[in-house]
Amino acid sequence: MSPAKKLHHLMAGGQLLLLVKTDSHNGIWEISQWARGCPTRNVAETRFQVPPQMMYRDKVSAACAEREALSPLLQDVYGATNVSEGDLPGLDSDSPGMDSDDGVGEGSGLGNRGEHTTTFAQTLLHFLKGNVGTGLLGLPLAVKHAGLVVGPVCLVVMAIVAVDCMLTLVRCSHYLCRKLKRPTLCYGGTVMHAMEVSNFTWLNSKGSWGKNVISLFLITTQLGFCCVYFVFMADNIKQVVEQRTNGTSESAGEEGAPGGFAMDKRLYMLCLLPFIILLSFVKNLRWLAPFSALANVCMLTSIIIIYYYMSTNIPKKLDVKYVGEANALPLFFGMAIFAFEGIGVVLPLENRMRDPGSFKLLLGMGMLVVTLLYLSLGTLGYVCFGSKVMPSVTLNLPISNGLYESVKILFSLGIFVSYGVQFYVAAEIIAPFFVAKVPRRWQLSVDLLCRAVLVCITCALAMLIPKLDLVIALVGSISSSALALIIPPLLEIVTFWPEWRRQGGAGRGEDTEQSTAELKSAMRPWQYWLVIGKNCVVSFVGFAGFVAGTYVSIVEIVAPEPLPIPGNFSRHLHVL
Repeated sequence: MSPAKKLHHLMAGGQLLLLVKTDSHNGIWEISQWARGCPTRNVAETRFQVPPQMMYRDKVSAACAEREALSPLLQDVYGATNVSEGDLPGLDSDSPGMDSDDGVGEGSGLGNRGEHTTTFAQTLLHFLKGNVGTGLLGLPLAVKHAGLVVGPVCLVVMAIVAVDCMLTLVRCSHYLCRKLKRPTLCYGGTVMHAMEVSNFTWLNSKGSWGKNVISLFLITTQLGFCCVYFVFMADNIKQVVEQRTNGTSESAGEEGAPGGFAMDKRLYMLCLLPFIILLSFVKNLRWLAPFSALANVCMLTSIIIIYYYMSTNIPKKLDVKYVGEANALPLFFGMAIFAFEGIGVVLPLENRMRDPGSFKLLLGMGMLVVTLLYLSLGTLGYVCFGSKVMPSVTLNLPISNGLYESVKILFSLGIFVSYGVQFYVAAEIIAPFFVAKVPRRWQLSVDLLCRAVLVCITCALAMLIPKLDLVIALVGSISSSALALIIPPLLEIVTFWPEWRRQGGAGRGEDTEQSTAELKSAMRPWQYWLVIGKNCVVSFVGFAGFVAGTYVSIVEIVAPEPLPIPGNFSRHLHVL
């Protein structure tokens, strides 16, 4: 049987995983042209830089292809008898987009979980690292927006909902992996396959669209983090430099003594730009690993010092509000969900655990630590600094004390390295698209140019919105709310709806196994309608926060004046 006939046979069963040499004009190239013109519309094309002469073409539908089914076709294409994951160009586990930690790529389905696994402790550390960042330092201001009573309560509720959505995503991924006989799935892959096998037929042909939406939100989140990092570093460096040059001992946020040295924070961003561009040229994260470890130590040390200062400087008379202004609640939502948006790292971490069965325990422990950290720092920071709390709590520390100046420097160094890690994800998705369109001799130059342009874009956006709290709220409202609150509940409905409607629930079909995770699906009608109602409420709240948070953030950026609240909602909130 010719490769084209085997390809047709596989596609008739909804199975296709085709690797094509783009520099070949023989039979392989003819297969590529035939597949491009075939009636199947969901043939997604992704280009990778390594190796530059290869193209990866992936179409997986309801009955996902297994390795044995693909062997004959791969033998014809590559002349190999035992094709493994390592033999496929561009499909090693460290390649961009292939089940990497960015949460965007999708596993090839040809490897197994035993490779590159992590222990329980290692995964827990990675989880904590992925959830604790600059969003933590903005929580005191977020609590101020909501009030000393409302803020902590909302943080706890948001943490519970975030854990439920993370577990929902993992549960859907496990179910689809068993149903499609795949070892792992990433966030985008889970959404894509859930839509393709859904009972809602109008979704079946839109799986690639769903995956692209997830990728778009993940890229927006990563580049949003980079914008936040620019503003954070500029704010803290500006404060230290102007204290040293002017010798002032005023409170945080001072522009400099009269007649002293004062420079706009945008100029500090421009000064940082060349160094960050050089950092973005690092295309192997292993080179950043030692610096990343050092950055983690710097940030941990800084957090300990911050806690020490706040716990020893609580004023006798508190300058706080117990219930915040109604028009500030959307800003609280955006800043809080920005801090809690760690759902993008959940599946990559779970997929690489040595014992994935213990991930639920790990998730509970990790989120308990994260929630306690957020609650304590957010509440303590607002109690300590009151109405004068700044967008980053580091800016409230005394600027005339060497110890607290070191906190700003150490945290800025840590964030500088973190920029390289966060930027890597977006760059490895966007740059190959342009690299594949130029001759091989220009590919390195185009790749570096794309990275430099992306860094300049994040810097320009940060300069346009040089207010740390508003950048955090905007990024959180737009992308974090979608990834963490809106999509997971809807994904559960799309994934489990046919099983909820089937007598006996999931776990008793021909292609599934009874497991604790599937018992949720074996429910009575009133139970699954209750779950559907809960999911609809969570998605609606997330969407409302998305709209309100984005609107308020943009209005505050364009015209920072009090927003009109319809009706007497604000007055009624204060009465409560």
